[in-house]
Amino acid sequence: MSRKKSIHIVPSSGKWAVKEAGKANPLRVAKTQKEAISYGREVAKQKKTELVIHGRDGKIRDKDSYGNDPFPPRDKKH
Repeated sequence: MSRKKSIHIVPSSGKWAVKEAGKANPLRVAKTQKEAISYGREVAKQKKTELVIHGRDGKIRDKDSYGNDPFPPRDKKH
């Protein structure tokens, strides 16, 4: 069974890149993190995978799963 690749929102030269894990080229580069998250969320929903949002420092700040998550979160964020 192949593992679906997560979608990452990462800082990129003063902008924000939407990247698929394991691929060098971004799917899209946006001026703001908000724009990148919006686009990345739609891609993650279509691919039924996880959206990983990184902060300016590159550290993971949030995650959302849009696939068949075997360990769903217990929080009621969404």
